[in-house]
This record gives sequence, C-alpha cells and structure tokens, in this order.
Amino acid sequence: MKITSKALVPLVVWAVLFACPFLFGVPAGLTLNAWRYFALFVAVIVGLIAEPIPAAAIGLMGVAFAATLRYVGADINQSINWALSGFADSTVWLIFGAFVFSMGYNKTGLGRRIALTLVRWLGGHTLGLGYAITFADLVLSPGTPSNTARSAGTIYPIIRNIPELYGSEPNSPSARKIGSYIMWTALAATCVTSSMFITSVAPNAAALAIVKNTTKLEVNWLQWALGFMPVGIVLILLVPLLTYLLYPPEIKASHEIPAWADKELGKMGKLTRPEIVMICLVVLAIFLWITGSNVLFRLPVLGTNFINATTVVLLIIALMLLTNVVTWEEIIGNKSAWNVLVWFATLITLANGLNAVGFIKWFAERAAAPLQAFNPLVAMGFLVALFFFVHYFFASLSAHTAAVLPVVLAVGTKIPGIPVLPFALLLVYGLGLMGVISPYATGPSPVYYGCGYISRTAFWTLGLIFGLIFFAALLIIGTPWLLYVKM
Repeated sequence: MKITSKALVPLVVWAVLFACPFLFGVPAGLTLNAWRYFALFVAVIVGLIAEPIPAAAIGLMGVAFAATLRYVGADINQSINWALSGFADSTVWLIFGAFVFSMGYNKTGLGRRIALTLVRWLGGHTLGLGYAITFADLVLSPGTPSNTARSAGTIYPIIRNIPELYGSEPNSPSARKIGSYIMWTALAATCVTSSMFITSVAPNAAALAIVKNTTKLEVNWLQWALGFMPVGIVLILLVPLLTYLLYPPEIKASHEIPAWADKELGKMGKLTRPEIVMICLVVLAIFLWITGSNVLFRLPVLGTNFINATTVVLLIIALMLLTNVVTWEEIIGNKSAWNVLVWFATLITLANGLNAVGFIKWFAERAAAPLQAFNPLVAMGFLVALFFFVHYFFASLSAHTAAVLPVVLAVGTKIPGIPVLPFALLLVYGLGLMGVISPYATGPSPVYYGCGYISRTAFWTLGLIFGLIFFAALLIIGTPWLLYVKM
C-alpha cells in the first residue's frame, strides 16, 4: 500500500490512542486490552472516512490485526471464531442476495421499464413527473440494497435526458426550468425509500445486526416495514410537493415527457420472458418476506417464523439461476456484491468487538448518567437527534453505523424508562433519511451534486431544510406509532 497522507491519518490516530495509557494511565473501569482494541477500532473508522484503500480492505485489516493480537478472545480458537463471526451473520447474506436481485433488475431491463412506465403515466405535469420519479424509486427499493445502484444507476440515467427536452441546461440559468426540480426530487426520494425496507440500503441490515447484539432484540423484514410505514407514506407523498413549493420549477407542464417515455418504451418492445420471470420472483420474495414471519398470517402447520428473510433471498437466487435470469459467472463476477459482503461482515465483527471487550458498557454507564435527569422520551429524542445530525461528519452510512450506533444505543439502554425497541428503530430508520443532509451523505449524493442542475448553495440549504423535515417526521410521527403498535 502506498503511504499517503490519507493512509497516515488513521495510523497517527491509532498511535496517539495506543500511547495514552502509558502517559495518563488506563481509564478507570476499563482494561488495557479494551483500550487497545478501542484504539484499533477508531483507527479503522478514521480509515473508512479517509479511505486510502477500499473500505472492505480496511475492515478486513482491522479484524485481522485484532484477531492476531487476541484483543477479543483469550486463545487462538476464540480469536478466529470472533474474527469470522460477521460472515455467519444472516443479515450480511441478506444484503448480498439483494445485490443479486439488483443484477436481475438491470440485466432484464425491468428497472428501466418500470421507471419509464411511471414517467409515461405521470409525467404530463412537472409535479406528476416528481411523483413518477419517487414511485419508481419506491417500487425498486425492496430488491435494490444500494441506493447508488437504484437512484444513481437506474433513475438518474433516465431522468438526465428530460431537462434537455425543455432547454434546461446544467450550469446555466436555464437549469431551474425543470432540471433542478427533478434532480433534487430524485435524491430526496431515494433517501426516504432507503429507510422503507431492510433491503433498501445495505447499512440497514448491518444496523439491525448491531441492535441484535447490543440489545438481544430481533427485527424481521415485515416488522421493519410496518414500523416505518406511517413516516414513509407521509414523506413519499410530501417529497415531490415540498420540492415543488420550496424549489419550484419554472415549467409547470411537461407534455413532451410522456411522449418521450412512450418512445423509449417502444424501443424496448414488449415484456420479455426474463422480465416476466423477474417480476414473478420479486413478487414471490416480497410475499415470503411478509408472510414468512407469520406476523399477519397465522399458519399453524408451518408454525411461527416458518422461513427466514435470508433464506428467502437464497431461494430466489437459486430460482434466478435455475431460470437463467442470472448466471453463476455473473454472480461471482459481481464485485460490488462480494465487496459489500466483506465490508459489512467485518464492520459487524468490529462493532461487536467493542461490546465484547467491555468498552460499550463502560462508556454507556458514564454517558447515560447526565441524561437520567431528563424525561426518558426527551432523552431518547436527544440521542436520536445526535445520531442523525452527527452524520455531517461522515461520508459513509456504513462508517457512521459502525462507529456511532453501538455507542448511542448502549447509552440509551442505560437510561431507565427509555423504550428500547422504539428507540433502536428510530435510530436505524434515520440511516436512509440522513442521506439528504449533505453532498457526501449517501452514495447518490455526489452524482446529483455534480450534475450541474443544483447549485452548491441550494444543495446545502435544501439538505438542511429537508433534513430537519425528515427528522421531525421521524420523531413526531414515528415515536407515537412505534409506542402504539408495541412491536
């Protein structure tokens, strides 16, 4: 690895933290081993932010060093079992499988067809076009665990052709004609849909794994969807309208756009066999995700939880291979899927290590003490706000999840009276929503930031406004709903 300034920063951070016990002693209540693991963990997080090498490689290096030095596990067998524990986590494989779903959308052309069909139906008015973009993202979100692939890779290539139909050019005064409106709507919409389902964006599954290991609470696919449903429905309906009011387009009608979408669909021709098969498999997956937990449908013969969400994914992948929607060569050649597998497996392992060495408990007991004087719901709201807006300091949802979620979650569970499951869900639901706040907050953000249709000032301003709106909806709608349904 070439030694650059980006590579030196995490090394310097590690060295400083590692040296602290020699200069100031080990903090009371913490072991030297736990402090050294903490130093390594912080260095990994700083590395994920600076990213001198791919994030997955940084995570793998962190696990390798921790296992070699036996920071977690007294002997070599315990150490290696801990190091590999993330790869046995079912949520990691759930996200890997959902990436294969995404391959099916792209290869068959189904994702593009869905987006163009909605544009044809709703694109006659600029506001309707905003809803078409939003609904297209929503339809794709259950089976596309990368909002970069979903929005930047599928939606953006379609909508970037629309502004030029009206002479709306990037980096020019004409950008506000219609281009600015549809680009911001697309970004804000994908941030909402990223919180709709566990499989809408990869860090959701990693977050649930951390919740499970920290609180021993499990949340299935259906529970997640039901828990976010009121917030999601409100924001899905509001995003195009709010953008229309706060960042209005100059062109209100767009009669040429449905004709353009119809022409593009004509080029695609009729539904192909692979597309039909893909539709059937996606419907089957969603049906099994909903009914498999046996929450809504009581099936005594099968018992409760008759099929795990990850098992559903593996089954659908097998059927995709059997029907030749994708090939095995294509799966093993999907670098993104395997990269995410390693990345999140190592992040989950490292985050769990903080808990295993006792650092989380030590920190939580000290951080929770000042908050115990507050009403439990007020303290919960403060912690959720902290978790949400500290994302201004992160360029990765994954790094944010691994670094901040275990700590904030542990602090909250130490405060008497805080409802643990609603608290945990409010935290993890915020992961997708917080992607709207800055040009680097989530994968698609740089694409829309650099498209030339949204000025820097407008991007930061809209990010703050929509971030506050999203957070308010999460807290005001989400809190009473989660307390009421008692999931």
